[in-house]
Formats: sequence, C-alpha cells, structure tokens
Amino acid sequence: MKLNQLADNEGARKGRMRVGRGIGSGKGKTGGRGVKGQKSRTGVAIKGFEGGQMPLYRRLPKRGFNNALRPDFVEVNIGRLQQAVDAKKLDAAKPVDGEALVAAGVIRRVRDGVRLLGKGELSAKLDLHVAGATKGAIAAVEKAGGTVTTPEPEVRKEGKRAARKKAAAEKRAAGAAAQD
Repeated sequence: MKLNQLADNEGARKGRMRVGRGIGSGKGKTGGRGVKGQKSRTGVAIKGFEGGQMPLYRRLPKRGFNNALRPDFVEVNIGRLQQAVDAKKLDAAKPVDGEALVAAGVIRRVRDGVRLLGKGELSAKLDLHVAGATKGAIAAVEKAGGTVTTPEPEVRKEGKRAARKKAAAEKRAAGAAAQD
C-alpha cells in the first residue's frame, strides 16, 4: 500500500447538501428557508425584534455597571504554591513574584498583578511579592514563616471639581489678604 492509495471507507464521509438545486433534491425551491417573507431572503438580521411589541431587552430595567478600567488580577491559592514548591518548580529561597510564578508554570500570564487567596495548606517559607492578598492568605503565609509584600495603594489625585473649588478658595483668600 502507498500513501496515494489511502482513502476513507465507502460512506465514511457524507457530502454536504446542496441547497436550492431543484424540487427533486429534497432541499429545492425554498431551500430550507420555509415559505415567504423577510426571513426567507438573504442578508436579514431581526435579532430581538418582536413584531413592534417592546422587546424584552428594553422591557427589563437596567442594572449595575461594568467598569472597563477595573484591574484584572490573576488569582493563586496558597495550596497551588505549595504544590509548585513540592514539585521543585518554585524555589522557596528566592522571592516569589509574578514572573517567578509564570516561569514555574503556576500561572500563564501576570495581567494586572497576582492576588493571593487562602485556600489550601502552606508549609514552605516563601517571600511573596503580589498585587494583593486576602487576610487568610497573609495569615497562612506568616504562620509558615514567610512574608507577603503588597505595593502601597495609590493615592488618587483630586478630581477636577475639587481642584477648581480649592483654586477658587485660594484665590479668595489671596484677594482678602491683599485688601487687608
């Protein structure tokens, strides 16, 4: 037998139905689209249209808010860190940060930072540098003799309205001092 003689068994692959090729084909005339009207034509999109009745997506009240600027943290449990240490993929002597976790195969990518969760048991002494951690996770790491370092939270600058009010108050104070 040669490579050019390889073939599927007879009937293993069924050919596709050719639509609109005569009434005798079984999918002729209307081509499986029913009978008449707008939906039988091509290029029609009537998603959510309910015949003039107020559609469901407009009858329901608007709820909530999706913040597009919300940070996307990668969550890692302390039990998963212990598995990586036991498998000798993670070195407990070196500081553990996002890049070390990616190199060890614990996470795929860092995204906006790593958030440590407290599920599982930890016995290795680890020096962790993460974007955030739960109270339980911090307690478990410190109980094992390790440390958790998180960056200081950024202090938000005042908004435009507050800045304008502050500038106006300073201007009034300067004007009052000049009159005295």
